[in-house]
Amino acid sequence: MASKDVQNQRRGLPRFLPGAPDPDQSLPASSSNSATQAWQPSLPLPNSFLPTLDLIIIHQQVELLGMILGTETSNKYEIKNNLGQRIYFAVEESICFNRTFCSTLRSCTLRITDNSGREVITVNRPLRCNSCWCPCYLQELEIQAPPGTIVGYVAQKWDPFLPKFTIQNANKEDILKIVGPCATCGCFGDVDFEVKTINEKLTIGKISKYWSGFVNNVFTNADNFGIHVPADLDVTVKAAMIGACFLFDFMFFEHSLAGL
Repeated sequence: MASKDVQNQRRGLPRFLPGAPDPDQSLPASSSNSATQAWQPSLPLPNSFLPTLDLIIIHQQVELLGMILGTETSNKYEIKNNLGQRIYFAVEESICFNRTFCSTLRSCTLRITDNSGREVITVNRPLRCNSCWCPCYLQELEIQAPPGTIVGYVAQKWDPFLPKFTIQNANKEDILKIVGPCATCGCFGDVDFEVKTINEKLTIGKISKYWSGFVNNVFTNADNFGIHVPADLDVTVKAAMIGACFLFDFMFFEHSLAGL
């Protein structure tokens, strides 16, 4: 039984991320409490499908009236499993003034509900900068799962060449890194953001912006994403990666040729 527990820890099953060093080997026994505090166990989400998923598909829906009139409408997303079945639906809440004048930098709240209409995840995005010339106030998301309980953050990190972000726990301690390509135009190909361990030596997953040439109906679905993660990754980290996917859509693809 003891050997089975050790194997489960090394596979990253309870509370420790895949690829992270075994806490029994890297920390003395007296510091076990601090190790568990670095990443706290996730809270159960109502009707949560996330614990068993290793692929999360996100389709953005486009308002036909907004396309015709050329107006900026609130974003809406379908979140599906690897079989194409819808498990969640996300709706942006923002005011028209912010969408019109702040555009892709706008502050907003994305509310993610299950198929019964119950809100299970809340993503809050404040108004922040998105420029390498202003590195002190870069993009950030707050993840609540369930709503009202902060479980993590997605924070942009300054880099002169690559888009870089970190996934943080509720105490704003870095857990994972996300590194994107130097060019995010995605012409005739997918755009991959690799999810790595803190030292960037091991890649454990990726967030992909799919090229729209693979989409059957380009007029009803705009940007399309896939989140590839280990199935046993903590559900709150998966929730943060869904939030990161929304952030990437705002920052890189909302008004780019990659979404056409």
